[in-house]
Amino acid sequence: MNRGKENRSRQLFERKAIFLMLLAFASLMCFCSPLLAQQPEAAVPKQPSFLSVREFLAAGGAIGYVIMFLSFLMVALMADAAISLRRTVFMPPGLAEEVHRLLAERKPQEARSLCMNHPGFLSQVLAAGLDECSSMAWPPIEKAMEDAAGDQAARVSRRIEYLSVISTLAPMLGLMGTVWGMIVAFMEFELKANPQISELAPGIYKALVTTLQGLGVAIPCIGGLAFFRSRIEDLATESTLLAAHVFADYRRTLQSRRAAAAKDSPVIR
Repeated sequence: MNRGKENRSRQLFERKAIFLMLLAFASLMCFCSPLLAQQPEAAVPKQPSFLSVREFLAAGGAIGYVIMFLSFLMVALMADAAISLRRTVFMPPGLAEEVHRLLAERKPQEARSLCMNHPGFLSQVLAAGLDECSSMAWPPIEKAMEDAAGDQAARVSRRIEYLSVISTLAPMLGLMGTVWGMIVAFMEFELKANPQISELAPGIYKALVTTLQGLGVAIPCIGGLAFFRSRIEDLATESTLLAAHVFADYRRTLQSRRAAAAKDSPVIR
């Protein structure tokens, strides 16, 4: 029953990851496509026309190509997160049951070797607890597992923090490109005595292209970052609780031994 629930959860996560990647791809296509339309052949000369792909990229200039590079990097980071942030990666199937069995048989070294052979979030937490089994006390084991869980969660989170950097850089670069384009456009006033509005309009709307490009990258990037952060938190919490459940019988055994030792010890008057 638990296995079926895990499969359903994994399928749901994969569907969400695919949807998120498609959303990112659609956002990129919004500024890499001819803006969803082509100019009619018999169009009126003064009728507004949409930019082609080449014109759209050329309007962005050098800053636009930097934003495009950030967009490809964003998609790569999202794909990596979708692959690495899976339940089977965090909690290798069968590891918790096998470590629980080895602990019941008083074989902590074998259990630690098993964890090293199945790398993952859960295995690192269990290995930290198994390293403290020689102390024959529960507080050091619990503290070691908590520290390991926090360290592993931080390590995993650092892999997606680049999405936060991209979501900040992309719109700032777009704004910088727009400001520069507006400066160039209004320099026409200095070069011409009475420039027409129609002469300034192309420079102005092309200057705004980089802002559109930056927002097209930042919006899916922010959404993906929020989704993956939530995913990491859920999987880390579930892995930590599972590790505590693995050590539940071992903890009760240690507490029973401690209570028996305290009962058998002579009372000092």
